[in-house]
This record gives sequence, C-alpha cells and structure tokens, in this order.
Amino acid sequence: MKIINDINKFKDELIKDMQGLLRINSVLGDSPINDNAPFGEGIRDSLLYILNLGDKMGFKTLNIDNVAGHIEYGEGKEIIGILCHVDVVPAIGKWKYPPFSATIDNNKIYARGAIDDKGPIISVLYALKVLKDNNVKLNKRVRLILGTDEESGWRSIKKYFDKEEQPIMGFSPDADFPLIYGEKGIMSLDLVNNLTDEELENFNCGDRYNVVPDEASCVIFKNLEYEFNHFLEEEQLDGTIFKEDNKYVLKIFGKSAHAMEPRNGINAGVKLCKFLNEYITNPAINFIGDNLQDSRFKDMNLDYKHSEFGDLTVNVAVIKVDNKNNKIGLNLRYPINWDKEKFLKELAKQAREYSLTLNIVSDLLPHYLDKEDEFVKTLYNVYKKHTNDEVNKPFTIGGGTYARALKKGVAFGPVFPGRVDVVHQVNEYIDIDDALLAAKIYLEAIYELGK
Repeated sequence: MKIINDINKFKDELIKDMQGLLRINSVLGDSPINDNAPFGEGIRDSLLYILNLGDKMGFKTLNIDNVAGHIEYGEGKEIIGILCHVDVVPAIGKWKYPPFSATIDNNKIYARGAIDDKGPIISVLYALKVLKDNNVKLNKRVRLILGTDEESGWRSIKKYFDKEEQPIMGFSPDADFPLIYGEKGIMSLDLVNNLTDEELENFNCGDRYNVVPDEASCVIFKNLEYEFNHFLEEEQLDGTIFKEDNKYVLKIFGKSAHAMEPRNGINAGVKLCKFLNEYITNPAINFIGDNLQDSRFKDMNLDYKHSEFGDLTVNVAVIKVDNKNNKIGLNLRYPINWDKEKFLKELAKQAREYSLTLNIVSDLLPHYLDKEDEFVKTLYNVYKKHTNDEVNKPFTIGGGTYARALKKGVAFGPVFPGRVDVVHQVNEYIDIDDALLAAKIYLEAIYELGK
C-alpha cells in the first residue's frame, strides 16, 4: 500500500497531538469528580481531546456520558474494534522530566501514558486519517473505542458495550508486538484482620493492585538503626531511618513495574517486611516476611506453571497497617487450566494461621484465542511485512488489555521486541520512530481486516 508512507507526512502533527494528549493528567483521583466528569476532569478532558481530534478529521464520533466513546470509519454491518484507554497509573517516583510535560529528548516523548496507552491511540488515529484522506473503501466499520478506567475497574468499557454493538473481532494496541493471543486471568485478593499492634504504629505501601510498589514506610517504637542500615547495604537498597518523637521512621525505595511481571521491579513493601519480620510481631508483616518473598508462591508450595502461559505470579501491591486494621492487597496473574478453588482454599488456610481473612476483590478470567486462527495470522503477517522479523512469534502475557473485552480479540503492539519495558515505570516514554512504524502497521492491519 503506497499510502502507508503518508504517515510520514503527518509526523509533526502526530507528535503535536500526542504531546497535547500526554500533557493532560488522567490519573483516577487526581482531579475533581462530578456529574460531568464521573472519573475526574483529567480523564474526561483526555476523552474529549481525542474525540475533538476525530471531529476535526471528519470522522463520526460518539461520546457516552463522558466515560467512553468511539471514532468510526468505514461502512457495513460488521464492526472491527480497536480498543484503547485514556486513563493512566499514578506518576510516582523521581522522573527525569515532569511526567505530564511530554518532553522530547533523543527522539523520545517522556510522559506517563506515553506507551500505556495514550501514545498508541494517536498512532491508530493517524492510521485512520490516512485511510480516510485517501478515500480507501472499507466494507466493515472500524471503531477506535475509547475507555476511561482500564487501570482501575473497566466500568467504562462495560458501559460502552451495554449500549453499543460488539465487534466481530479486534485488537488493543496496549502491549507488545508481534502479537498476544492469550492473557492470564487477573485476580485481586485482600488478606485482612483488625488486630492492634504495640510494636508497630503504622505501615504504608502501595495503592494500586496492578503496580509493583516502589516505596514503603513504617513507624516503629524500636531503635533498629544499626540493623536497618546493615540490611540496606546487604540488600543493595536505598532507604532512610530517622527518629521522631521517640519513634523511628523507616523508608525503603524500590523499583516500580507492571504487576504482570513482579520480577521486573523491586517491591519496596516486601523488602521492608523482610527486614521487620525478625523484629516485629504483626500478622501482615510476618505473613509477607514468611511466605511472600517470592513472586511465584513457592514459599507456600502453591506455585503453578503452564506450558503456554508460564507461571502463576503474585504482586504484593498494598500493605496497610494502623492501630485498627491490617491489610495485604495481592494481585495474581493466573494461567488457564489452573485449579483456582483448590488454590484459594489452601491460601485461606495458611492465612488463618496468621489470623488473616481472605477476601476476593475482583477476578477477570483468562483470555485465549487459537494462535492458528486466520485473524491472528493476518495481523502477524502485517507485522512481519513491516519489520522483516521472522524470529519473534505470537505469545501470551500476564497483563490484561481491553482485548479480553472482545470475543475475538488480541493485543497488538505498540512495544517492539527488544525495547526496554517502561510500562508503569518512572520515565515512561514512546520512541517517535516506533510510534510512526506502529501507525503504518495499524494502517495496513485495519485495511486487511476491513476490506
């Protein structure tokens, strides 16, 4: 398709529009919530920003109560869905540039949401623009579907499909190339009790189940300065300890990462529990210290591995202790053919030994599509055509994308093989050349699926 290179003509506009979107803070809870902005003004403004771009480009657009919407091109009864989201995870940690500045450095745009998932939205939008500007006829309607709370609850996409038709197939540009045909199940669990503690005043770590926490702090009544500094040196960690009103404040700094692979990060909460476990008697601290130092449940003999999906994993996402409650928030990524009921029964049993009660917060079932399906082959062949990559093959992940909202959906880009994983991390960025190449791949993929 000769028109694919038209993407290059719009490079400056694409970058400008991408920066404009990335400069809107769309973290849930970071802006006022009202009837006109059910998930916050920043999230609403991000949705409206994209829909307004679609209007200016001459597309049909739909806004559903400022919580979801779509941009449409093509004709026909059947629909191809491209599912994206405008919300982003919190921009915690020390950033090279302000996380909502969309600063360009060394051909990269630095911003929270650059790769997950605002940047790819603009790549898809410009793919649709080139098709439209060249009057390319599609016999199916292609909808760029926009959700607004993918990182926190999926309420928006559920509301969208309560009102709109289900696409016959589609993809989500919210993961990796070449293509992802299977996604693990995602379960969040809480282990809780209300026992008070005389040795520990508080412990605070994490607020999102899908993020490896990179900072943890606690206040204790014991002087463990020598022991703590020795622990930091031994574990090669950054941290601080200081005295305040006859109490001691301890902090550990780790490395944030996406919960789909906890090993990509350094869990500050788990590390702090490992230290305190020798000196403090507390059900939450001791349970983590004894049982959750490994992200595969090996310490509890609850590990599981699948030939296509890999390991069952756990992210210790939230640890909250005060004078009234103890809470551990866990995020599991589990394969198909896993005995969930047996696992939960045994986990609850072991938790009771620490006086902790197990509660299921949420559970998204695994998503799986046969990798020999013609739909999968079509997208994979488009990827190979534009990259000449015959080595990397379609695979499965522990992450969850909007692809699982479709009966026949896959995740398709935007991260190319060999690139550093910056999703949910400090200094998230999108490479501009990668964004343009992804737009070309999306353009031809849309054409092949919609013709």
